[in-house]
Amino acid sequence: MQILLTNDDGIMAQGLSALAMKLEKLGEIYVVAPMEERSATGHGITIWDPIRTKEIEMQGAKKAWAISGTPADCVKLGVQEFLKDDCSLVVSGINNGPNLGTDVLYSGTVSAAIEGAVLGIPSIAVSLASFEYNDFETAAEAVCRLVRELMKNKSVIPKDTLLNVNIPAVKKELLKGYKITRLGVREYENVFDRRVDPRGNVYYWLKGDIIPNQDRDPEIDVVAVDNNYISISPIHFDLTDYGIIQSIKKSGLENIKI
Repeated sequence: MQILLTNDDGIMAQGLSALAMKLEKLGEIYVVAPMEERSATGHGITIWDPIRTKEIEMQGAKKAWAISGTPADCVKLGVQEFLKDDCSLVVSGINNGPNLGTDVLYSGTVSAAIEGAVLGIPSIAVSLASFEYNDFETAAEAVCRLVRELMKNKSVIPKDTLLNVNIPAVKKELLKGYKITRLGVREYENVFDRRVDPRGNVYYWLKGDIIPNQDRDPEIDVVAVDNNYISISPIHFDLTDYGIIQSIKKSGLENIKI
C-alpha cells in the first residue's frame, strides 16, 4: 500500500515526521509537503507561478519532496505525478493546532485531504488540538491505529468523503477513545490591528480570540475533544444543501425575468 503524507505546517514540521515514522509499518510512505508553512491557505492552488520541487531525505519515507506550492498542490502533484495515480491513502497532518468546526473552511490541512477525496482516494486530515503541546507521539500512534482499522474495512470512507480527525493534547492514559462527531462552530472575535510601516504605508494585522462555544452537545467535535475523545468527523465536499432545494424553487427565484 502506498500512502501519501502531506501537511500545511511545512516539510520540517514535527507532526509530519512523527506520522511518517509511525505509518512506515503499514505501507510505503511518500511525503509531499510545502517548503514552508502554508497554514490557513484553504484550498488554494498555484496556477500563475511554477511549482518548484526538491527531493529530500526523511526518516520513515521511501521518498519525500518539498514543494513551493500549497497543500492542495502537494496532493495533486504527489498523486498524479510522483505516484502516477497509484495511491491507496492520503493522510494530511499531523497539524500543529486544532481544525475543529468551521475552521475546516480555512484549513490547508483539511483542504489537502479534500483534494485527495476529489481525486477519488480515501483521505484523512489529522490535527493535534493545541499550539503549545509538542508531543506528537501519542497522536501519531492514534492515527496508526485508525489507519490499520480502515485498511481492514476500506468501504468505511465513502467516495467524495474524508475523515477530519482531531486529537486532544493529553497523555495517552487520559484519552477516552474515538468518537464519531459532526462539525461544531468555531467563532472568532476578529480584530484588525492597524499599523504603519517605516515608509508610512498603512497595513493591518489580523488577530483575535476564539469566542467560547455555547453548544455543549457531546456529539460535536469541539465538545468531544474538550472531553478528551479523539473526534472523527466525516466531511463531504459537496456543499449543496439538498434539504432546501425544493423550498427555494417554490420561492419563485427561478421565475425572475432576465
